[in-house]
Parts: sequence; C-alpha cells; structure tokens
Amino acid sequence: MDSLSGSVERITFYNPENGYTVLRLRPESVHNFPRKSALSSDGLATVVGNLPELSPGEHVKLQGQWDNHPKHGPQFRAEICEQTLPATVAGIQGYLGSGLIKGIGPKLAERIVSQFKEDTFSVIEQSPERLFEVPGIGMDRTKKITAAWEEQKQVKEIMVFLHGHGVSTNLAVKIYKTYGDAALETVQKNPYRLERDIYGVGFKTADRIAQALGLSSDHPSRIEAGVVFALNETIDEGHVYVPREMLAERAVELLGVSQELIAPALERLAQDDRIHPEMLPLNRKNDGKITKAVAESQATYASAVIYLTPLYFGEKGVAERLRALAAAASQARTMNHVLFPAENLSEEQQAAINMALTHPVSILTGGPGTGKTTCLKALISNLENQHKTYALASPTGRAAKRLSEATGRPARTIHRLLEYSPIEGFKHNDENRLDLDFLVVDEASMLDLLLTNHLLKAVRPGTHVLFVGDVDQLPSVGAGDVLRDLIDSEVVPVTRLSTIFRQAADSNIIINAHLINQGKFPVFSQGEGDFFFFPAEDAESAADWIIDIVTTRIPQRFGFNPIQDIQILSPLYRGPAGVTALNERLQDKLNPPAKSKPERRLFGTLFRLGDKVMQTRNNYDKDIFNGDIGFIHSMDVINQTLIVDFDGRIANYDWSEADELTLAYVVSVHKAQGSEFPVVVMPIVTQHYTMLQRNLLYTAITRARRLCVLAGSRRAISMAVRNNKVANRFTALEWRLSDQKG
Repeated sequence: MDSLSGSVERITFYNPENGYTVLRLRPESVHNFPRKSALSSDGLATVVGNLPELSPGEHVKLQGQWDNHPKHGPQFRAEICEQTLPATVAGIQGYLGSGLIKGIGPKLAERIVSQFKEDTFSVIEQSPERLFEVPGIGMDRTKKITAAWEEQKQVKEIMVFLHGHGVSTNLAVKIYKTYGDAALETVQKNPYRLERDIYGVGFKTADRIAQALGLSSDHPSRIEAGVVFALNETIDEGHVYVPREMLAERAVELLGVSQELIAPALERLAQDDRIHPEMLPLNRKNDGKITKAVAESQATYASAVIYLTPLYFGEKGVAERLRALAAAASQARTMNHVLFPAENLSEEQQAAINMALTHPVSILTGGPGTGKTTCLKALISNLENQHKTYALASPTGRAAKRLSEATGRPARTIHRLLEYSPIEGFKHNDENRLDLDFLVVDEASMLDLLLTNHLLKAVRPGTHVLFVGDVDQLPSVGAGDVLRDLIDSEVVPVTRLSTIFRQAADSNIIINAHLINQGKFPVFSQGEGDFFFFPAEDAESAADWIIDIVTTRIPQRFGFNPIQDIQILSPLYRGPAGVTALNERLQDKLNPPAKSKPERRLFGTLFRLGDKVMQTRNNYDKDIFNGDIGFIHSMDVINQTLIVDFDGRIANYDWSEADELTLAYVVSVHKAQGSEFPVVVMPIVTQHYTMLQRNLLYTAITRARRLCVLAGSRRAISMAVRNNKVANRFTALEWRLSDQKG
C-alpha cells in the first residue's frame, strides 16, 4: 500500500453512520512529494475512506492506494488511519491553534511554539510548569491546558481502540468523561454498558465492539442487551409494553441466535428487575363493551406481555391514581354557584365549565377554533372569584408559553410545576403534594405515561383536574396514549367542543383542519388567503418548491422572516424532502458560511453561528427540554463550547454534548407538537406514504397561526386524508381504568 502523511485542512463530507469521509489534506513534505500531479493548485490532496471523525488541524498517517476518479480526479483511498502528532514547528503550531486542544487558540499557540519550538509537546506533557515561561499564561490557564491535553491523550487511546466500530471522536470524549481513566478497561470488559450509560451509543455499536473483542454471539450479556434493545425500540414507537412473542421474534432477528436463548434471558432480566412480565386478559371487557385492544388482531394482543419495569409501575400508578381522584369528594358545592358570563359562551362551553367544576377529573377536547381557550378564561375567572388556588401546566415549554399568552395567567411546564431537579428528582410527589384546588393540564394529547404518573403522584385527593387537548392530534412522542385511553375508558366525563366560531371560520387553516378531520379534501386559497398549495409530483420537485417558497416567495409577498417566522415540517427524516436534506439546503441558503461566522462539524452535523437548532432530549441540568427551539448565539472554538439562546434561556454546550442538538430550519411533525408558528410550510409527497395519516396532516396544519403552505401532490394529500387508521399503541391503561381490579 501507498503511504500519505499530513495535516487535515478541511472536511468536505462526513457520514456519521459509517465514517465515510472526504477530506483535503496538506502533505507534510510538499517539496519532496512523489505525486505532485495529485495535488491541486493550493497544494492539497483529496483523501476518501471510512475514517474516524477528524477535525481540521489534526495530523494523520494514512495507508491506502492512489486512484483516479473519472469526475473528481486523483484521490487517495485510505484503508488505515493513524492519528499522530506533527513534528515540524509549523505543523505543531497549526495543530495547537486548530481548536483541538481546549483553551489554546491560534495566537496563544504561536506564543507557545515560539517559546519551545520542536520541544512544545514534550514540555506540555512532561513539564507543564514551564508554560509559565510563555507571556500571558498563568496558573489557571496552565491547569486548563494540562487537563485538556491529558483528556485529549486519553481520548486518542480510546479512539485507537474504537476506530472501525463507528465511534466518533466526540462520542469517545463522552465515554472518557463518563468513565474517566477506567474508560478503556470498562469498554473492553463489557461494551454493552455503553448502550446503557451513554446517550448516543446504540446496541449495534456496542455489539460491533463486543464482537471485535471476541465475545461469543450467544453470551448471556449479549442476549440480555439485545432483548432490552428490541424492547426499547418498540417503546420508542410509543408502545408501553410488547407482546412476548413479538419481542422474542425481534430479538432473534436482531441477534441471529436460536429462539431457545430468549426465555432464559427474559428470566434473568426479570430477576434483575429490568423488565416486568405480565399476563393481560385476552378478552378484556367492560360491561359487555369490548375495548379497542380486543377489537384489534387478537394475535397482536397476546396475553403474555413484557414491560420495562418503570413503565409497568407507571401504567399501574396512573390507573390507580386517576380512579382515586375520580372517586374523591368533589368541591362542587363551593365551585358551581358562581355566575359566569353565559352570554359570551355557547351551551357546549357552559357545559364544559360546569363539568370541570362539578367533577374531580374531567376532559375538554375539540379542534382549533372551537373555543377551548374561551372556556379556560371563563373557568379561571370563576376560580379567581371564589379565591380558589389553581395552576396551569403543559408538557412542554412552548406549550406552556402559548397557554400563558392565551389566558393572560402564568403557566408552567409540568416539570417546573413539580419543581424537578436532576439531583433530587421531583420535589412534589406522593409525600409532598401540590397545594391546589384546581389543576388545568393543557395539550394533554402530548402527555406520555411516565410524566402523567409523576404529575398524578403530586395531586392530592380533592383537587379538581381538567385535561384539555385535541385528541385527534398525534399522540405523545413518549410511550403511551394517555388522553385517548382516558376518553375511551369512559371513567371520566368528556366534553367535545364541535362548533367553529365566526372569527375562526374566516381562516382557511381552521376550516381545512376540520375538513381533513372529517375525511374531506382541503380547500386551497386562490390569490388572497392563508392556505396555499404548490403542485409537485416527486420529492425532488417538492424540495425545490420548499426552498423557493421559504427563502423568496413568502418573505417577498407576506413579509415574514424566513428564519424567525417560518417553520418547515416534514413527515420523514430521509429523502430529498426529508428533515435532514432540507435542513442542509436551508442552512446553506438562510445562514451561509462567512469568515465572521465560526462553524464546527460535530456528530456529523455542521453547526454555524446563527443556526436555528432544536434540543432533542430532556436536559434537566440545563433546564432545556426535548423540542425546544433556539439559535446559536456564540461559538468558542478555543474552549470548544457553543451557546444557544432558547427564547431568552441561555444554555452552554460542550462540543461533546452537541449530539443533543440538531438543525431546526426543518423539524418533524412529531417534534412540532404543542407549538404554534406564524407560518408552516410542509412537503407532502407519495414517497412519504409510510407516514401519510390523517392525524399527522391535521397536526401539521394546526401548528400554523397565520399562513400554511403545502408543496407536493394532491394524491399524497388524498392518501393522508383517507388514512384514518390511528396507529394503536400497545397500552393497557384503558383496561386498567375500566377494570376496577386493574
């Protein structure tokens, strides 16, 4: 094989899934370079291959073969990559000043290398106290540089081991930060711990490492990890449990082992309390009414099921607590004698308020424009006139903000209401309950099972609870289908608002939402209006329309800001009209690169100053939650941090935490739940057929406040409108609520 050494100048392309990289390399000895014809005019060589995640400034020693690509010309196809330290003074200065070592920027690197020349690395590693000799370096800076050097050295050792197993440099940093100096030993001893302990490491990555270490395919640790992974995959789809047979089939397919090995693994996992097997009655009935679970295929709803232990106790807890609250003595005698302004309310709305005041637990549901907010305002007025204590809460920060704006009263996320802290957990629980007469939970369709359980733990008997939400929207991102199960159980009273009020009837967005919900094709605006359609028969054409609509047409005609006001929603992540591809195109259009904008590729995503980003998981330490949208306020390439402004809440991210963020010029419809945007633009094409469901289209367009634009095919819209088969989730909450012995 041929050899090639040098420093990475820039990364042209990187695929985080398989490590495939295209980069530009500056060879370390250009004058004596044997293949000068392979260099471009700027003295750089093109390198391709499956490589570890590299950064500009890093020095590498490659082995592979030169190739002449018919389109791109000479390329070095690397098969082996060794990350090394440069030996020349210029290389050392470039390496230190590239941002690879936290705390050292280009200017400081120049001063350090000027002082120590070729001995720079040995000074930092063996005699760091000599850094005092460099002007401007004190005790604190020396400690930071020494710690950063040691961390980088440890991470490099881990990377040598992990390279070839799909583990990026930033993930290696996470592994080091989690396990410290024991990182390498921990990974070698039981690589499956990575999946359990570190966000971003999946079973397949851990399994590749385990296989490389020689762990047998039928090792008990592997079987258990595979079963839990298969169970978690199903739960990630929203299910609360998995039928045992289905779980076994998935595990066998994943692991490639015999069926006989699954049962003993399930037994061991149950003994360790990681899973909870349960027998659910196959014919679950309530007063002769067959529940929806039985209405589905009975083979799917097998009686033997497997829960993750927290979900089992969560489901049981929600059912028990809701029944206890519903059976508690109502405060109706003191709540229902206050007059509310009936002349401003419909009969439906008056009935909803009376129901909330006279029943300990109740539900208010209805589509857009049917007056849910008017009901809430009247209800709050009643409660305030009676000097009752109440709280308004929503599952997400954006939903809480909307609720507060709509009612003119403070509203909090459920986590803030319960005073959650990462160290102590929920301050309000079954031992320290909320001191409230009334609790309103808005956007209840977004409630997942575990959050509902935590909330109900903190509600004392006698407190009235009103769940408000649109049951026709998509269910929660997390496990469960709480609002729909509550309604279907018929354990608590429900008011469904159906009348569209006059001011709402002027909006095609609201009219079309109701048409779609009734299985009818939407009506598009011609000339003036707030609901438009641009025809495109394939995903590529729809994507081109989206770029034109967002960057040019809407800003020019309506004056909306393409970044601040417009939100693109897509049903899928993959494909030309998917979230990933559209985000890259819109980033390039709306926030193009510039010398004044620092940028960094982290976990396969290019982040640039000013980018619109979304948090993808709850981070209680930062007080930032899954679905929060913000903007990159600043990037510090020296200290390897980026700061995001989430609508006034500032969050600081180390680069190793950047996998919690994703570009948000485009987000999935699921991620947009509970939000409202001035403008929503959505591609809808037949290539998205797996996601074309009525409730998805309905949820998407009801996120738009002033303007909604669809780009795609009428056939795709028809497919979505006709497909009203709600993807039922494996959940026994309805049965546990209906069955008094549940």
